[in-house]
Amino acid sequence: MRDNLGFIDSLRDTREPLVEIVLQPGTRTIVVQDPALIHQMLKALAPTLDKGRLYDKLGQLLGDSVVTATGRPHVRKRRQLQPAFAHTEISRYVDIMRDEVTATVAGWELGRPLDVREAMVGLSLDMLAKTVFAGSLDDAVFRRLRSDLSVVMNGVGVRLMLPDWAERLPLPFNRRFDRARAGVRATVNTAVEELQSSGHDTGDMLSMLLRAVDEETGEPLTGHQICSEILTLAVAGTETTASVLSWALYELARNPDIEARVLAELDEVLGERPVALDDVTRLPYLNRVITETLRLHHPGWLVTRRTTEETRLGKWTLPAGTELAYCQHALHRDPERFPDPLRFDPDRWTDAAQEPPPGAFLPFGDGKHKCMGDRFARTEMVTAIATMLRSVRLELAEGQATRQVARLTVRPRALRMTVRARNRPRAGAGR
Repeated sequence: MRDNLGFIDSLRDTREPLVEIVLQPGTRTIVVQDPALIHQMLKALAPTLDKGRLYDKLGQLLGDSVVTATGRPHVRKRRQLQPAFAHTEISRYVDIMRDEVTATVAGWELGRPLDVREAMVGLSLDMLAKTVFAGSLDDAVFRRLRSDLSVVMNGVGVRLMLPDWAERLPLPFNRRFDRARAGVRATVNTAVEELQSSGHDTGDMLSMLLRAVDEETGEPLTGHQICSEILTLAVAGTETTASVLSWALYELARNPDIEARVLAELDEVLGERPVALDDVTRLPYLNRVITETLRLHHPGWLVTRRTTEETRLGKWTLPAGTELAYCQHALHRDPERFPDPLRFDPDRWTDAAQEPPPGAFLPFGDGKHKCMGDRFARTEMVTAIATMLRSVRLELAEGQATRQVARLTVRPRALRMTVRARNRPRAGAGR
């Protein structure tokens, strides 16, 4: 409880492929540390596994969704939601993302310190909420929804680690969480009812979810189902994106040579125009910066699975009901797979021969439960970093270092940076 991330990291020192730990009294978990076994677990053994206790708890808190479902229901939900993450849809989202980043940066005061993580949480919430509800909510309702989502998102990480009985205590924290969760559901249900009655397609993700049908029954999603998907998307997507953006800005400030290369690439590819979807694949160095951030500062610190029948993993036979877990944060810092693992080096991703073996680098998971929003998330990150870097420079104090803490994600404990004007020549100047 005092240092959960340090504890999970320390398991690597055992040099054992499997280590049994107790997360809570009466709950034993096998931590899988060998990449080959992790790959086997996520790919070959996927049909015999469900998602484990942490996802059970997430489903209790937020409702049944594609993130928490397993087996046939997961496949069905994934097919229902896949159109929301198609290339054509993401292309429409980029303008919304870029506008939100521009508005956020415009609110930063030059020369003043900025709580970077809080700013990135707010930005990620705004990008997600505007993407989902772009044309479905008026400003007052949108602000209330954003506030409720923020409370839910911050509360889920704590609730996931608490025993079930603690949720029933009449504590202010529990009451705030319950009120906010009910508020989100009420807002989404009202928006769904209004869209259904009007028959109007607002072009946002909510309208797309209303068009989705169950492939087995042919029935549309209910308001409750839509709300569960949106709640889970908000919690799973917002916190992770905010953490990765915070760490990327931190590393760019610590490595001015890397930041200069990113800016040079942006000038060469974009000139004076704003970033667009097609640019995401035309900015290889910025993409390597993001990949290296996902390696060194991956937001995931514990991913669970559970056997549904007697299962053979490597040379071990595990009984049904065995809780399994792996830690991306520890996995991505293993010196056997990543030389000098604590050094931030985007160029380690230029050599295909150095590509880690299967199961050693899992930025978005793997197998049938791999994150379906991976392209959406990377587009968010490229759009946000490209837009922010060209507008302002974030400066660390002399000798400043930031500690990491594991809550819902691995995030900076405190990250304050000073906002400075970005003084750089216009593209083509002086030629």
